[in-house]
Amino acid sequence: MQLVAAQVSAVLVSNDALFVSLRVQLVTLANRHSLPATYEFREFPAIGGLMSYGPSLAKNSQKVGTYAALILKGAQPSDLPIQQPTAFELVINAATARSLGIQIPASLLLRADEVIE
Repeated sequence: MQLVAAQVSAVLVSNDALFVSLRVQLVTLANRHSLPATYEFREFPAIGGLMSYGPSLAKNSQKVGTYAALILKGAQPSDLPIQQPTAFELVINAATARSLGIQIPASLLLRADEVIE
């Protein structure tokens, strides 16, 4: 793994549909190489990733579905307002942090929307 060879000490995985679809492999590789990684969606720490901070993938999908329904009912896409996420969630996987030897500060744990044990 090139990141390990380059002695990278942490990774920030960007928002990409390919990365979301390969989340099991990405989390497995990061954990296998004891590489702390943060992600944008809670789906990553839910399967063992260290932490995520970003909008809810489920809520975004719901908004997409709502827009698709409006368009199918005849609305013009150009008439629909552009929407951006308004809520972001911090999810920390405490078990993964312990396995990586990382002590998450109490102040960060208190701010988390969810702490996975």
